[in-house]
Amino acid sequence: MSDRNGVKNIVLVHGLFADGSSWAKVIPLLHAKGYNVISVQNPLTSLEDDVAAVKRAIALMDGPVLLAGHSYGGMVITEAGNDPKVAGLLYVCALIPGDGESVNDVFQVLPPTPGSAEFRVDESGYLRLSEKGINDYFVQDLPAEERKTVYATQTPWNSQAATTKISKAAWKTRPSWCIIGTDDLTVGTELERLEAKKINATVLELDSAHVPMLSQPGKVADFIIEAAGKL
Repeated sequence: MSDRNGVKNIVLVHGLFADGSSWAKVIPLLHAKGYNVISVQNPLTSLEDDVAAVKRAIALMDGPVLLAGHSYGGMVITEAGNDPKVAGLLYVCALIPGDGESVNDVFQVLPPTPGSAEFRVDESGYLRLSEKGINDYFVQDLPAEERKTVYATQTPWNSQAATTKISKAAWKTRPSWCIIGTDDLTVGTELERLEAKKINATVLELDSAHVPMLSQPGKVADFIIEAAGKL
């Protein structure tokens, strides 16, 4: 990696109803270009716990880091991105809070998306996404067997994290990139466009649902590589 400029360390942060394997198609593409990659396993027990998991991953990297966060992972990297080793932020169909904002605060800007109606809470206060939610509003651009796997392997999320506010937004002091899914029915395309404009991000729009890392991993990896090369 010494023959080119740019950051060589990539930390990938998954969102709700997922785990680190949601980046499984992107990771080998980054490895093939010589990047050091960690895909964090967020516990999804609280925002604080998730931020701590990301900061542990950042600490393992030798040198500056590009943080990439999907969906709720955007909340996590906006807080964890204040770590001095973080050189840039890349958001994938993500929630992007401002100073002192929570998940609920970010979503209040626009009417609820169809996907949000498919959240199901259990007696312990953990949220899952219904099978209809997965099939119709989350990964509707994946083959049926892959959609079944996404449903079967989803990780429940502690709903109390929806009201936890970040401290300060790291995007205010670091360059940012955004991937927007033009058929995202979970976070919502319109919200993603508003967020990208707010943070003055470099934008890539993909004809994808909410999880382009699974449906278009090559384009996602290429955009990550492009961003890393500019840091």
